[in-house]
Amino acid sequence: MSTTERVRCGWAGSDELYQHYHDHEWGRPVIDDNRLFEKLCLEGFQSGLSWLTILRKRENFRAAFHGFNIDRVAAMGEADIERLLLDAGIVRHRGKIASTINNAKKAQAIRAEFGSIATYIWRFEPDRSRGAITAGEIPSETEMSKRLSKDLKQRGFSFVGPTTVYAFMQAMGLVNDHIDACFARPESEAARAAATIPGK
Repeated sequence: MSTTERVRCGWAGSDELYQHYHDHEWGRPVIDDNRLFEKLCLEGFQSGLSWLTILRKRENFRAAFHGFNIDRVAAMGEADIERLLLDAGIVRHRGKIASTINNAKKAQAIRAEFGSIATYIWRFEPDRSRGAITAGEIPSETEMSKRLSKDLKQRGFSFVGPTTVYAFMQAMGLVNDHIDACFARPESEAARAAATIPGK
């Protein structure tokens, strides 16, 4: 079966960049701290926009925020915010740019407490016993995303509402929300089963 003939989740659409993201990234387990931090930040930037808009700008975001290296982002300041507000390659939103720097500092605190961001994040993985799903059964938030959102907010993070957090959990493989008919569902499930999850 060719790439174009594969059955995918409907949201992947026909854009090749989006399809590649769906096929190779979304729902696959991530345990790298910088990638987890990057995705959490980009989900915040995505609020009010389409994910495809952010995906098309992702390399620009990576350049702007030092590859989302947590320590380097945490060291950024007001001059960097002013500079990035002039960067047409990213979403020029002062609050979201400042939030990224703030969240990096809070991520440093989590890393100091838990040893890694991954160890902290994967504590919120829900029970894996949920069976196959259809598009109409995929929620926009869950009790676990509400718990993670609340905990992040208590730790000082911003732009981490439960819907944003659930999108993050879906993308990073904490849940497998590929629909039953999607070719990537069993691949994502196998990757989740094979992953060595910190703290588990």
